[in-house]
Amino acid sequence: MSKPKTKYVCQRCGYQSAKWLGRCPECGEWNTIVEEIIVTAQLPKRDFSERPPISIDTIETRDFFRLKTGISELDRILGGGIMPGSAILIGGAPGIGKSTLMLQALYYLSRQEIPALYISGEESSEQIKLRADRLGISSSYLYVLAENTLEAILEAIDKIKAKVAVIDSIQAVFTEKLSSTPGSVSQVRETAAELVCLSKRINLAIFIIGHLTKEGAIAGPRVLEHIVDTVLYFEGEKGHSHRILRAIKNRFGSTNEIGVFEMQEKGLTEVSNPSEIFLAERPINMPGSVVIATLEGTRPILVELQALVTPSPLPQPRRTSIGIDPYRLSLLVAILEKKVGLNLGQQDIFFNVAGGIRIDEPDADLGVVTAIASSLLDKAISPEWVLLGEVGLTGEIRSITQPEIRLIEAKKLGFTKAILPKHNIRHIRHKDLEIVGVEGVEEAFQYLF
Repeated sequence: MSKPKTKYVCQRCGYQSAKWLGRCPECGEWNTIVEEIIVTAQLPKRDFSERPPISIDTIETRDFFRLKTGISELDRILGGGIMPGSAILIGGAPGIGKSTLMLQALYYLSRQEIPALYISGEESSEQIKLRADRLGISSSYLYVLAENTLEAILEAIDKIKAKVAVIDSIQAVFTEKLSSTPGSVSQVRETAAELVCLSKRINLAIFIIGHLTKEGAIAGPRVLEHIVDTVLYFEGEKGHSHRILRAIKNRFGSTNEIGVFEMQEKGLTEVSNPSEIFLAERPINMPGSVVIATLEGTRPILVELQALVTPSPLPQPRRTSIGIDPYRLSLLVAILEKKVGLNLGQQDIFFNVAGGIRIDEPDADLGVVTAIASSLLDKAISPEWVLLGEVGLTGEIRSITQPEIRLIEAKKLGFTKAILPKHNIRHIRHKDLEIVGVEGVEEAFQYLF
C-alpha cells in the first residue's frame, strides 16, 4: 500500500510547503505550519458548453426583496435587510454576542413564517434551548441543529427548505472528503466554499460565524473573507456593555455603516441614539476633553475625545492612543510643534476616544489637536463647542463632508457653537448654531482659548 502524500500548510495564511518549517516565510508566524494529507478527489465531468458567454444586454434581472430581521441596526449595516442568496461572515471576540445576535435575528425572521435554521458545531441543542428561553425565543419556524459534518448540514438545509441559516462556527465544521482536522486551513476553505456555492444555487441567505485570532483577524485563510459577500466585525470592550457592529466589506450596501447595541440580561438591544450614550458621562469644564461630530456611513455620531499630556521622565516620550491611528496622532503632534509652537518634545501624550468607538476619518483632526493643546495648557474647552475639520501638514483646516447633518445632530444634543472649515460655511443653509469658520489651527485656538 503506497504511503499517502502530505503537504505542510500554514494555518494563518494558507502558505504551502513540501517540508516542515518553524516559521512561515509568507506571514512570518512561528509554529503555524501543520502537516496535512493530500486527497485527490475524482471530480465529475461537466459539460461547460451548456453555458456559453451571452451579451450583457440580453441578461434579465430580478427584483429581490430584502428580508427584514426586525433589528434595524443590523438591517442598516446590511444595506436595508438580508439579500437572498448572500453569504455573510461575522467575526468577533469570544462572548461578545455573535451567537446571541444571530439567534435574535432568526427569531424575528421565523415570526414572519420564514424557515430559519441555526446550526451549532460547538453547543448542544439543549444549550441553545437554554439561551433561547433566557431571550424569550419560541417559534415553530426556527429550527436548531447541533452538527459538525458539512454533508449532514447540507442535507438538513435541503430537508426543511430553509431560507436563512447560521453556521456557528465555521472553524467547527468539517467535511469527510478531507482528512485534516476541523479548523485547519483546508477544512475552513473547503467547507466555506461549499456553503457559499449552496447559498448561490438555492438562494439561501447564510451567516457564517468566525473566530478571531490574537491579532484581531478572523481565523483561517484570508480567502474566507474574499469568497463571502459581506464581512461584519463585532467590536466592544469587556468592561463596557455597548457593542459596535461594523461592516468591513459589503457587496449589497455601504461599508461605512455601524450598528450600536447594548448587552442586557434579555440579549442585545438597539441603541437608537448613540451620541447620547457616548456623551452621558462626559466631564464638564475639564482640560483635555472636547466633542467632535463624526460620520459613520449615513449616521452622525457625537463622541468625546480625551487627551492627557504630562512631562515625560523617559528619553523617548510615550505616544499612546486608543480609538485613533497612532501614526495619525504622531503626525498631528508634529504639526502642533512646528506650526503652532507648542513644546511637546518632552511630554507623554495619552489619547482616548471615549465609549470604545474607533474613528478612522480625518475630520476628527481638529478635535485631536484641540484636546492635546487643552491638556498641555491646562485650559478647559467650553462645553458649548463642537469641533469639525481636517488638519493639513501646513496647519490649515481643510473642508469636511456633509457638515450640515453633523450640525443638526449637535443641535439636538444641546450644543450652541461649532467651529468649521471656512470653505464649508457657504454650503450650510440651516445655521441653527453659532458657526465660526476658520482657515488654520492657530485661528481656531484663538476662539477656544
